[in-house]
Amino acid sequence: MKLFGCFLLLTTALLGATSSYAREAANPLNADQWQARPLILITPSAGNSQYLRMRRELKNQQEDFDRRDMVLYTIESGIGYHDGAPMTDAETSALLNDLGTTPDSRVIVILIGKDGGKKVEQRGYVNPEQLFSTIDNMPMRQRESSR
Repeated sequence: MKLFGCFLLLTTALLGATSSYAREAANPLNADQWQARPLILITPSAGNSQYLRMRRELKNQQEDFDRRDMVLYTIESGIGYHDGAPMTDAETSALLNDLGTTPDSRVIVILIGKDGGKKVEQRGYVNPEQLFSTIDNMPMRQRESSR
């Protein structure tokens, strides 16, 4: 009986560690750290007017977006995309979990720095120029620009 208890404890510990590792490995933001500045747009509907306005303005400013090493994640009605390519359900869940964000009836805009830290989190429309300005004032971006 004592042996069974030890086996059960060990199995539970391994499953918990594996589950945590799997969530961390599934999070696509991990690959972006120190490489890119993720912008995450979460919307309850792909037809949301604020979301569509932001997407249109970002597309019109693609050069500015790219110059700042930004990548775009969108989550539309629970379905995730990374620069337009579909993400798996596990990746989408891991991303939302890591951000600690629960989608609601409004658009959620999150900017992540290259260091992996949240720099902006707002509900509703955010002007891309405001995001670019936030990035341009980051010490890392200023070092990049001076090269």
